[in-house]
Order: sequence, then structure tokens, then C-alpha cells
Amino acid sequence: MAQAFDLVVLGGGPAGYIAAIRAAQLGLSVACIDSGVGPEGKPSLGGTCLNVGCIPSKALLESSEHFHRCKQELKEHGITTGDVRMDVPAMIARKNKIVRGLATGVTTLFAKNKVTSFAGTGRLLAGMRVEVSPLGGGTVETLEAKNILIATGSLPRDIDHVPTDGKIVVDSSGALDFTSAPEKLGVIGAGVIGLELGSVWHRLGSQVVLLEAMETFLPGADEQIADTAFKEMSRQGLDIRLGARVLAAKIGKDSVEVSYENSDGKHSIEFSKLVVAIGRKPNTQGIDVNEVGLLLDERGNIHVDDFCRTNLPNIYAVGDVVRGPMLAHKASEEGIMVVERIAGQPSRVNYDAIPWVIYTSPEIAWVGKTERQLRASARDYKVGVFPLSANGRARAMGQTVGLTKVLADKRSDRLLGVHIMAPMASEMIAEAVLAMEFGASAEDLQRTIHAHPSISETIHEAALATDGRTLNFHG
Repeated sequence: MAQAFDLVVLGGGPAGYIAAIRAAQLGLSVACIDSGVGPEGKPSLGGTCLNVGCIPSKALLESSEHFHRCKQELKEHGITTGDVRMDVPAMIARKNKIVRGLATGVTTLFAKNKVTSFAGTGRLLAGMRVEVSPLGGGTVETLEAKNILIATGSLPRDIDHVPTDGKIVVDSSGALDFTSAPEKLGVIGAGVIGLELGSVWHRLGSQVVLLEAMETFLPGADEQIADTAFKEMSRQGLDIRLGARVLAAKIGKDSVEVSYENSDGKHSIEFSKLVVAIGRKPNTQGIDVNEVGLLLDERGNIHVDDFCRTNLPNIYAVGDVVRGPMLAHKASEEGIMVVERIAGQPSRVNYDAIPWVIYTSPEIAWVGKTERQLRASARDYKVGVFPLSANGRARAMGQTVGLTKVLADKRSDRLLGVHIMAPMASEMIAEAVLAMEFGASAEDLQRTIHAHPSISETIHEAALATDGRTLNFHG
């Protein structure tokens, strides 16, 4: 007899495992099916984010930044070091240990909350049933569900004419496991993933060239922030080539030759390693959406409404497999919303207050609208900008590149967007998200007392600047 559950979740990433735990807290019987494997090739909950995405990349970014500071920045602080070297295998082992620990934590949380976990793949069947095929083979079983949540995440996008071999040409996951810093590293794509991975290996000694097909750098970010970031990333040594459309890649014994075209014509360049980082695509492989008549949109996303309901009753989809930004925190909140609504609660997600972060140095973070978007909507707005160079804490840290920018409605003063390029911008942006969640005005930020000295004071000063009364900048 098939096991029956109130909720069957397909996918154990930030959307799936968080939704499963919250559903169990609400008293639902829950099963979660996940096909993820960790660094050692064993079943591992946590999805792409935990195993081969957000967490391991941040571990490598942290390690590489420590190394860079020892090599380049400590002397200015009066600190003299000896021969500083990087043990790349030790760095990778640390990264794997962090991943393993967090994945084990998810398994523990499942046990604590009585979530039944299946290591395998799930396939949708008619009649609210899900077929589970265990990883590595074994007995296939069928689960019955009152509700189904699809949270299968995303996969790296590939390029037909640039095949990956897993050694010389790799996707973003492969770039997390190099055993040494490549002498010359090519990265196709200068978006979030490309910039972060490029930064890691550049700090460790690689010559890094990023080939970006678009003419615009970081088009999703505010123009002023993007322009400042481009100049700073270039100053740091990243070779970012915009408008560079890759035509082909020819893999040799120890290198790869890449042909690309830009406004100056066709070019050829040789790399020790090449990373394909052109973004991600929704993962609907193997779940047989056509079997049950699940509707997809033109981009291959599962079609959902504002509450993540699909076209089929009691089947929901969240996270990277649906419309909207592919962000772990957005996915988690959608999963929570779905299960709370299943339980009868009036839950929702505020899509206007979702933060974005790029973990370069300095970090880039924003929430809400950009100036470009406000101009396109003919919205009357005002701008306040405060540079890090005028901030006492930033000067003490020796981290003065960047700025904080506040956008507010010209008539109502309501906050429309906050954009930050600064150390730990990922932490600072939470204040802006909270303010926007509560419908705050620029004046509310002006009247909020910020600790001195702190980089968060730049938010206060940028809010003051929207009314032309910043207190610590005369530029």
C-alpha cells in the first residue's frame, strides 16, 4: 500500500526543505524527495545553494579575501607578514566541511520535525501520486499526496557550441573544485556568478578574463552602482570585456581556445580553464510535467499565480522553477507562503521587498527600484547619495570605494529603492528591506539613530541627501 502524506515536496533546497519543516510545524505529514549529492558524492540535502552554490562559493570568497588581504593590504595597517601562500586543497577541504556540516544540519532538522526524507528523484503521476526512484537504484515506490509542492530548483545554462568536459571547460559547480589556481582563467558571463567565481581565482593568482555578451554591465543593478563596480572590478585586475559574444571553444590537451566577436571584430584567446557562467534555467527534468498536464511558460518555468498555485488543483511550485529572481531567500519565502496557505493562514510574499546581493569586494546589495526603472515608469522621485570615502568607519577599515543611494517618491517621500556598494552590504541591506516592508519614508531613515562610527551611517546620510541636507559630505 502506498504511503500517504498531506504534503509531498519535490526538492530539498532552500525552497523545499524550509517548506517541509514549516509544514511539519503546522501539523502536516510531510515527505521530501531530493536527488542532491554533496562534495563526496553521497546524498545531501540543501539543494544547489548549499552543496554547489551559495554556501561553497561564499566559503571560497572568504578564504580568497583573507589571502588577498595578507598579500596586499596588511602592510598599510603596519602588519608585516612572511611568505604568504595558499594551500588550495586545504581551502577546498574547508569548503567541503562547511557544506557537509550544514547538510547534516538539514537532515537533523528533518528528523526533529518528523519529515520523511527520500534520497532519489520524484516523478509526477496522475491522481496526486508521486513515484520515487532511489538514488543508486533500488525499489521504486509510489507516494499519495493531498498536496504537492514542486521545488526542484535550477540547473546551469549551457552553450551548445561550448561543450563542458568537466576538466578544462566547466560549469559554475566545477569552478568550486579546482585543485590549483589556473594560470589563465576564462569566464563566459560577467553576471553575479561570473564575478564571484572570477574574484575567487583572481585573488589566488589567476589572470581572469570575463567575456560578457551584453553591452551593459550588471543591467539589473542601479546604473551608478554598476558603473562604480565596473571601474573597481577592473582596477582590481579583472579583465571584463563587454559585448563579447563567444563563437566557439576548442579544447586541447591542457588548454582551451575560445573564439569571440565584439565591435572590433573576431578574436581568439587561450585559457588554462574556462568557466561557463551564463546563468541558470528552471529544472523540470524527470518530473514529467506533461504526464499530468502541468502548464509551463515560454521560458520553461512552471506557470503559477501570485500564490504559487499551478494550473492543477493542490499542486504548487516555488523557487527557481517559477517566475521571478532565482534567489534562495525568495524561494524559501515562497515555500513558507504555500504551506501556510495550505494550513489556512493568509500568508503572502512581498515581491517588491526582495533583496539582491553580489558578494564581490566590496559587496553590492539592493532592494526595490533602480533609477532606470523609475524613469521608465515616469515616476517622480528624488535621489540621495553618500560616498564611502566620507564615512569614518570605512576610512578606518581602508575600504572607501563604494556608495549608498536612496530613492524616494518626490511627493509622498516613500522609499522606492536602496542601493549599496560597501563592505558587508549584504548585512546592511536588511535595514532597507525592513523599512520598505513597513512602507517607510526617507524621513523615517533620517530620524533613525545609527551607531557611530559605522558603515550603516551611510544609509542615514543618503536618506538625508534626498532632501539636500547630508551632514558629513560637502561634495
